[in-house]
Amino acid sequence: MRAYYVPTMPTALISVSDKNGIELFARGLVEQGFDILASDGTAKYLLERGVAVRDIASLARGGPILGHRVVTLSREIHVGILTSDSPEDTAELKSMGLPRIDLVCVDIYPLKKTITMHGTLREKVLEQTDVGGIALLHAAAKGRRIVIAHPRDRAIVLAWLKEGRPHEDEFITELAIRAEAVVADYCLASARYHSKGRYDGFVMSSVRECAYGENAWQVPSGLMSLAKNDPLALDLFVHEGGMSPSYNNLIDVDRLLQTMTHIIAIFDVHKKMLGDFHGKYIGVAGKHGNACGAAVGNDAANVVKKTIDGDTRAIFGGVMIVNFPVDLALVEVLLSHSMPKGVKRLLDVVIAPSFSAEARDMLSARKGNKCRLLSNQALATLGRASLDSHTRYRYVRGGFLRQPNYTQVPNFTTGIVERSTEIEPHTLRDMLLASAIGATSNSNTITLVHNGMLIGNGVGQQDRIGACSLALRRAHDAGHSTVGAVAYSDSFFPFIDGPETLAHAGIQAIFTSSGSVRDEDVRQFCKKRGITLCMIPDALGRGFFGH
Repeated sequence: MRAYYVPTMPTALISVSDKNGIELFARGLVEQGFDILASDGTAKYLLERGVAVRDIASLARGGPILGHRVVTLSREIHVGILTSDSPEDTAELKSMGLPRIDLVCVDIYPLKKTITMHGTLREKVLEQTDVGGIALLHAAAKGRRIVIAHPRDRAIVLAWLKEGRPHEDEFITELAIRAEAVVADYCLASARYHSKGRYDGFVMSSVRECAYGENAWQVPSGLMSLAKNDPLALDLFVHEGGMSPSYNNLIDVDRLLQTMTHIIAIFDVHKKMLGDFHGKYIGVAGKHGNACGAAVGNDAANVVKKTIDGDTRAIFGGVMIVNFPVDLALVEVLLSHSMPKGVKRLLDVVIAPSFSAEARDMLSARKGNKCRLLSNQALATLGRASLDSHTRYRYVRGGFLRQPNYTQVPNFTTGIVERSTEIEPHTLRDMLLASAIGATSNSNTITLVHNGMLIGNGVGQQDRIGACSLALRRAHDAGHSTVGAVAYSDSFFPFIDGPETLAHAGIQAIFTSSGSVRDEDVRQFCKKRGITLCMIPDALGRGFFGH
């Protein structure tokens, strides 16, 4: 049997596609006493930069085959990863003249990116389906080696080695967990692609623990991350102050993000039609997942005031999200506007791109430290592409329901929307705002907007006339006049009673869908009463949410 060079020092195997900074990592390993083995491309890259390495192919009896596609899938390499510290394994490895491999650093081929770029072009997908890298990671996790499956972990491992390998068992276990998760996610992506979605699922990681779920007896609970490339993912929001966000808080953040991004998207689509009514500042207030206040405008303080005034009762103890920085002056508006003298408003969560130090201190100092502050700079640069486009899953007994996300945005510029008359920019603004709010509130929904602010949201009703009545009652109870307001309905009116109820309250414009056998009755009624009517086919524009 041919003898190979067996170093007396620990051995590291490096095979990466992301070579950014890999030479620094390799040099760091050399400084820690490692001998370096590398795959063909990685070896050449490191040698060109003065790092002493050996090509891993030198270990594989017979050398690389199939154009270097089969190199690491050899027993000479895997035995070095899977050998234990037992005398028997050590003796057998020595008799084979092979080194023990103590560290494995592997980046797998970018399969998900390839699938996204090339779709159903199977040859490209198969070409970028990694086998050797997956086998190395899986073997290294099983063999209790130092395994690095993420480029971000390279620096962490180097620092750990320099510190003398503290808490080694726990550290190795955590690396193995990450590697196995990468392997599982990769294999799942391949199964999903080849089955055309017949097999599906997701690999998640726990990123935040909550004290309990929706109710105190629902323990444990917490936020799981899918690690998708989404700047608005909840795990990327920074906890700036106050108590740790609860399960219900995070539900509210997600729901308000839906509403905020829909407002941004629909205004962006119609910015030319809106002209001066295309406000750059947006605020949304929510309670139990549904918007109870919302406003658009070009003055941040005024937007906050109008958002609060939407329903001053509901926002008490509620959640507020804005797309502009919060400073001390805005905190004063948040806490004091429309409140009795000397009384401050209680808010559960405030979400913004950023908080000034003074604003953070004042909000965090509230009684009981209960006001949670969450920041994300991505909120300041929202656009049409900010809508959540990832597939949505909903647990049902024994499985999950799956559907595309809520990305439908009505477009008045395409001719799809039927209009009874020309629409003034300020009326269009209110229709669009009502649409974005209503389409992200629990169906059935009727949403009322006037002068760029939400005045009544009748959500979650079992009949449309009930939704109309609730929206009007909430508006009137909050002290708003509904004369001249616009109404949005998240689906068609099955009877004339809905438009009649809205007309009696002075609603001057309605945006709804078509598809009812009584559509013509609705058209004639609105024409007779002088109500501007816009209709979008229900199959294209129905706005049900959270059914």
